Amino acid sequence: MFVDKWEKENRNFRKQDVRETTYSSTVVGGEKLFQIQTYGAEGSTGSAKQTIQFDKQRALELIDILKKEFNL
Repeated sequence: MFVDKWEKENRNFRKQDVRETTYSSTVVGGEKLFQIQTYGAEGSTGSAKQTIQFDKQRALELIDILKKEFNL
C-alpha cells in the first residue's frame, strides 16, 4: 500500500501485540521509496502481512506528525 496522504482519525484503540517489523528502501523510476513490512504471529508463514510504502514528501509529513503527537 502506498501512502497518498496522512489523515488523522479520532478513534480509541488498544496497544497491539508485538510483531516482527522490518523496513526497506529502494529507488523506483528515480524516486526513493521507503517501505515498512509487518509479519504475522510467531509460527505463521514468513511473508509480510502488511506493507506500507511512502516517498520523501510523505516521510517529511510523517516526521512533522510524529513531532507534534509526541511533543518532540
